[in-house]
Amino acid sequence: MNIGITYDLRSDYLEEGFSEEETAEFDRPDTIDAIESALLQLGHQVDRIGRGKSLIKRLAAGDRWDLVFNICEGMHGISREAQVPAMLDLYQIPYTFADPLVMSVCLQKDLTKTIIRSAEIPTPKSFLVRELLDLANCRLAFPVFAKPLAQGTSKGITQDSKVESIESLAEVCRDLLKSFGEPVLVEEFLPGREFTVGILRTDNDARVLGTLEITMREGADCEIYSYRNKEECESLVDYRLVFPNDDEQVRQAETLALRAWKSLGGRDAGRIDVRCDAAGHPQFIEANPLAGLHPTHSDLPMLAMSLGMSYLELISDIIESAKSRIPTFGTAHK
Repeated sequence: MNIGITYDLRSDYLEEGFSEEETAEFDRPDTIDAIESALLQLGHQVDRIGRGKSLIKRLAAGDRWDLVFNICEGMHGISREAQVPAMLDLYQIPYTFADPLVMSVCLQKDLTKTIIRSAEIPTPKSFLVRELLDLANCRLAFPVFAKPLAQGTSKGITQDSKVESIESLAEVCRDLLKSFGEPVLVEEFLPGREFTVGILRTDNDARVLGTLEITMREGADCEIYSYRNKEECESLVDYRLVFPNDDEQVRQAETLALRAWKSLGGRDAGRIDVRCDAAGHPQFIEANPLAGLHPTHSDLPMLAMSLGMSYLELISDIIESAKSRIPTFGTAHK
């Protein structure tokens, strides 16, 4: 197949003056190199398209592909992860991972939790702070956890995100509202174990790949999978492979994660983040329908390789899943 790759390079945006935190979700060149190398090894033709604006130019010029391997996060707007999928839908070009609706819903965490609750999947009680006056409606027991509504890679999450009082919550919300210009999601704080569950495939074919337990090392921001901890994960975070057969909490977490993936409409591959409450019961935290794919730094490839699945096999599985949405096979015409 002729496969295009859409992506946002962190270095490109840094050169344009964006900050380290603003570009935290974007990819490094070696991620694109790894994806391209895997696709070439699988026998495909590869065309590096780049970011959304580059895709627009290529589409306008008449370029087409059998499939687009899309890992674009987008820079602007609360539905930024949906922008490239929406353009590809407009031109009826199949692509990997979730459609625009699922991308938008999963980035807007309050909407995600609404769907999760409707599916009767446990998730922490929460409320949305659009302005500080909304804090008068807080009925949650402290401690609570505050984070931006529509950010990834733990952006906006620090040691202060676990909040012990209404006064501290006001300070945290004030800072987040100013820094990100979007509402703040405030949830009950869950003190238990934290897992990320890898999922492969789509709809009834979806299955759990496996689960990593996330724990913080000495010197890390304790109890919180913060932006700092993620950026320095090699030295601050342990990722331990855990199994459902000998761990009831893991079994429950994997069952919950698979239900969440299907309820939200995830496709091809991704992750569901889960954390346990004080009684040890797993609860849904977030969905990642566009999981990172750096071969040694990102959770999903790390999980796959821990289970004996090579990076090449992971990319192949993603392509096989996405291929089912291609109406006809053959080389795309320009």
